[in-house]
Amino acid sequence: MAITIAFVLVCLNLRIVFGGVGPLLPYMSLDPLTAGALTAFPPLCMGLFAPLGAVAGRRLGEARALFAAMAILTAGILIRSCGMTGLLAGTVIASLGVAALNVLTPVFVRRNFGGPRIGVMMGVYAMMMGGGGGIMAALAVPIYHAAGDSWPIALAGAAVPAAIALAMLIPLLGTPRSPAGSSGAGQRWHWLLRHPTAWSLVCFFGIQCLVFYVVLAWLPAIYVDKGVSPATAGLYLALCILAVAAGGFFGPTLAARRDDHRGHILVCIALCITGLAGVLLAPAETGVVWSVILGLGMGAGQGIPGVLYARRTADHLGMMQLSGMVQSFGYLIAATGPVMAAALHGWSGGWAWPIGVLLGLLVFNGFAGLRGGRDHVIGADGR
Repeated sequence: MAITIAFVLVCLNLRIVFGGVGPLLPYMSLDPLTAGALTAFPPLCMGLFAPLGAVAGRRLGEARALFAAMAILTAGILIRSCGMTGLLAGTVIASLGVAALNVLTPVFVRRNFGGPRIGVMMGVYAMMMGGGGGIMAALAVPIYHAAGDSWPIALAGAAVPAAIALAMLIPLLGTPRSPAGSSGAGQRWHWLLRHPTAWSLVCFFGIQCLVFYVVLAWLPAIYVDKGVSPATAGLYLALCILAVAAGGFFGPTLAARRDDHRGHILVCIALCITGLAGVLLAPAETGVVWSVILGLGMGAGQGIPGVLYARRTADHLGMMQLSGMVQSFGYLIAATGPVMAAALHGWSGGWAWPIGVLLGLLVFNGFAGLRGGRDHVIGADGR
């Protein structure tokens, strides 16, 4: 029971640290460069630092590595809340902690909740991750006003659940260090670079995350430009992220029941395309509908890769290596999203071009997902 509670609390914190930034941007009086960096740094840092999660897991053991990563995340939140001086530095430090947790938590699930429970627990992982971001998105502006219009205090609110999760991990530090396991490819993850299926998973995960981070950063601005009040636009984002949580639960839960996941992947991409098209073309008053549809697709698209890590690898080490590679390259792809959307918006003066590019990327992602969703183990058949 202690392991389950600790796992749920860790997952809850994976996106809380980022969920409040979008709704607070209109109140932070940031120059465009700083605002762009604030939204681009998290996926960029998670991509650059993801390999460290696998390294920490091998050297410290999963429980100790989780605790260290959670401590880094908590420290980053506190530093980020020190005002302008700590804003970007704290974001980078918090992203380092999240990067390691992103890699370690799916492996933790496979080792502690294997067999038929892996789909449900990966669903819990994605649901709590999305739910944490949605809760923070909904509470950020009310906390800001309750704190006397102080955005540092509003951002500091994320430290409370982080500290609770850190405390719940302490009892796990006394557990025996988990063996790394063995893989036919040895201890280095570079063997995955020659496998097309691994790269198809990189593309699928990276583009899904790119869409998510563009929506997280710019959905409120899109609806404000369509005539919606900032408060209502923030509500749309909160509903979207809560739908991400729901999609994140049902996507991997259903996907884990089968070995071929191509159908699940195509459904989640279709939901994303439908939701984005509605955001762009439908009246602003129907924003709730399209935000929810979009969130369901994004949540499933981010949750299903956790099942793919387990089903496409032979052991825990292989899963850790694949998770590290996919998240490292995938988040680097995702980091270009908010900046790309801002540049296209500034050039065109509207949101048709940014959303149009996202729709094109999602169509391409369908082909990548068809490769990654096939039923086979990477390396077992030369593919």
